[in-house]
Amino acid sequence: MTEANMHLGVAFLTQSTAGLLGNSCLFCFYNYTLLTGQNVRPTDFILSHLVFANNLVILSKGIPQTIAGLGWKYFLDDATCKVLLYFHRVARGVSLNATCLLSGFQVSKLCTRNACWKITTRFPKCFEFCGSLFWVLQLLVNVYVPLRVIGPRHKQNVTLHMRYRYCSTEAATTKPLVQLSLMILLTSIDVMCLVFMMWASASMVLVLHRHKQRVRHIHSRIPSRRQDHEAKAIWTILILVSMFVSFYCLSAIFTLYIGLNTKPDLWLVDTSAFLGACFSFLSPFVLISSDTRITQVFLSYTE
Repeated sequence: MTEANMHLGVAFLTQSTAGLLGNSCLFCFYNYTLLTGQNVRPTDFILSHLVFANNLVILSKGIPQTIAGLGWKYFLDDATCKVLLYFHRVARGVSLNATCLLSGFQVSKLCTRNACWKITTRFPKCFEFCGSLFWVLQLLVNVYVPLRVIGPRHKQNVTLHMRYRYCSTEAATTKPLVQLSLMILLTSIDVMCLVFMMWASASMVLVLHRHKQRVRHIHSRIPSRRQDHEAKAIWTILILVSMFVSFYCLSAIFTLYIGLNTKPDLWLVDTSAFLGACFSFLSPFVLISSDTRITQVFLSYTE
């Protein structure tokens, strides 16, 4: 095993361990609040779906990459490769949909005075249905993934379109027009969600900024020691959305470049996989730091 592979394995191991720990703690916390009914917030249900999807992303991508980086070869068979990559795509889609829904709910709360947003005040009542719908939708949309994924056929003379460290994909045999139509269908959902998140986040930042200016004008002569909740909300929104959009776009660029090459360099494959799991790894710590309920629980145990 080379030194580069060792560093790669350690990097994926660190990312996977920290991500699983953060998402698992949040998943237990959100489900505890939902079961007990204590300090429940409207977004807890959809956040439980988000952190569960993040855990599934790490398990289906980070763990195999860690094992491959530590020098293990051909540790997955054909069926396991199909299942792992299928659920990775499903979980990644659910994570995107859940983040998009959260952005829509948050902007609706800030814009309730606008008549066009009055209908969105019923969002919390449909979160349970939306969470289940996201999983069903992604399971159906990504049903094509297992059809092209194969295990490591190191003993067979098979021409592969793209080779991962532990799985491969066969070259598509469908017509170019069919491939293009399928690609447009799959990417259009992601693009619409990304555009909506960026628009919703920009709207929230604008509304919060205007509100902050009004409050500062009214209370300019009154000193206040309270925490600036508006600024905290702005930074939380900006961090989450910028992380998701940045990592998603970078991973998509690497994936597209890899797909255009029959024998891509392994460092490109590894970089794409690492970037693809970065949001799932970092987002739970952003949520933990911004949720006062979690910090209060932590402080109560440390006292």
